Amino acid sequence: MRKILGSEFFERPALVAARDLLGKYLVRRMNGREEALMITETEAYFGFEDKGSHAHRGQTARNTPMFMRGGIIYVYFTYGMHWMLNLVCGREGFPAAVLIRGVISKAEVLRGGVGVVFISPERRTSAELNGPAKLTKALGIDKSLNGKALGKKTGLWVEDRGVRIYRKEIKRTPRIGIPNRGVWTGKPWRFVYRSNK
Repeated sequence: MRKILGSEFFERPALVAARDLLGKYLVRRMNGREEALMITETEAYFGFEDKGSHAHRGQTARNTPMFMRGGIIYVYFTYGMHWMLNLVCGREGFPAAVLIRGVISKAEVLRGGVGVVFISPERRTSAELNGPAKLTKALGIDKSLNGKALGKKTGLWVEDRGVRIYRKEIKRTPRIGIPNRGVWTGKPWRFVYRSNK
C-alpha cells in the first residue's frame, strides 16, 4: 500500500503529527531518481508560547511558512551552513511544524537499524548520515523548497506504506538544542522510533 499523505494529515496539531509521522516515508524525487526513506525521529514545535519555536516572537520573513496551512514545507538555514526540513502542521495562522530529524532506508528497515542513511548503496550505513542537516544535504533540500506544498509537483512528499509503529516502540525526550528556555527546554516533544533489534 502506498498512499500520499494529503493536507488533512498535516492539518492537525503538530504533537499528533510528529508522533504519527514515525513509520511514514519521506519521498524525494530529483534528477529523475526517487528515494523513499522511513521517518524515525521528529520534533514538534507548537504555537506562539513555545519558546523553542522560531514563531514565539511573532511572524517574520524567515518563519512565515510556519503560519501557513498544514502540508507546507518550511526550510531554514542554521549555524551558517545547514538546512533543516520542517513540515508545517495545523491551521493557517497558527504557527506549528515538525522537524524531521531522522530517516532510514528500506535496507536498514529490513536489517532492523535506526539512523539516517541515503543515496549510494555502498554508503548505506547509519553512522555516515546521522542528523537532520546531513539528511537535507543528501536529499538536496534547501531554500528552493521553502513555502511550497508537499507533493509530487514539488518533488518532496510523505507516504503511508502500511508500517505500524506501536507506542512501546516510541521514545519521547526533550527536544535537542533548546537550552535556557524554561519549561520549554524540557518539553518531551521529540519522538524517536526504537527498533526491536
